[in-house]
Amino acid sequence: MLASGNHSSYPVSFILLGIPGLENSQFWIAFPLCAMYVVAIIGNTTVLHIIRIDHTLHEPMYLFLAMLAITDLVLSSSTQPKMLAILWFHAHETQYHACLIQVFFIHAFSSVESGVLMAMALDRYVAICFPLRHSSVLTPAVVGKLGAAVMMRALLLVSPFCIMVSRMPFCPNQIIPQPYCEHMAVLKLVCADTRVNRAYGLFVAFSVVGFDMIVISVSYVMILRTVLGLPSGQAQLKAFGTCASHICVILALYIPALFTFLTHRFGHHVPRAVHIMFANLYLLVPPMLNPIIYGVRTKQIRNRGTHI
Repeated sequence: MLASGNHSSYPVSFILLGIPGLENSQFWIAFPLCAMYVVAIIGNTTVLHIIRIDHTLHEPMYLFLAMLAITDLVLSSSTQPKMLAILWFHAHETQYHACLIQVFFIHAFSSVESGVLMAMALDRYVAICFPLRHSSVLTPAVVGKLGAAVMMRALLLVSPFCIMVSRMPFCPNQIIPQPYCEHMAVLKLVCADTRVNRAYGLFVAFSVVGFDMIVISVSYVMILRTVLGLPSGQAQLKAFGTCASHICVILALYIPALFTFLTHRFGHHVPRAVHIMFANLYLLVPPMLNPIIYGVRTKQIRNRGTHI
């Protein structure tokens, strides 16, 4: 059934199928997904709690880590509860506006996550290349402004997704063949020319990821040059160690994200079940791994965590 708005007719609700091709296994697939979600919630909440109560951790690296933890909590919680309800309880229906809200949260906070990782790369660059100026360059005020800029970028770039889609007519088909709403999946249900929407989606994806990856890459090239110029091998090893966890987090986000993005548009021969599983992992693996990676590799958080 279609509802009429000022500018378009839109469905009252959509049907989210879950994981097409794996219907008989969905009930059991939900258990590891639930376990990963629980680890993400506990891990990121623990990291936030440790940073909040330990004033010695109120430094740029840990403030950015707190931003990353908040982003991961929002990103994973925007998809997983509904996904588990679909896989376990067959709650396939989702309201139209709830679907658009989910589109916004997924894309906005994916952009925020990428931006926070870029800011963390800048922090490592200043800390290693200009150690004596680190505290004066990256003051709490500057860290706050970087966080606000990353959030504002996400709001300004992603809001048009929902605005443009909400003004377009939808076809009678209301089935989304995956367990959550995202921009391209909803766009495929529109009965109108969507070239502008698709072009804008590509522009946002490449501008956000492209800009952030360039800044991250340049930061690490400069870090590498500085580290290789250090006189002792022990100092080099220590400097590399401070960056290793950040590089692991970057890879955990960008590899599945790029696979999902490219297969949605160009990977027509990739089995749908494989594509959807990667899409789920892209929204769940980084939030689960980030607190584990930083908790294990960051001495201050690891030591503080053992006393909680």
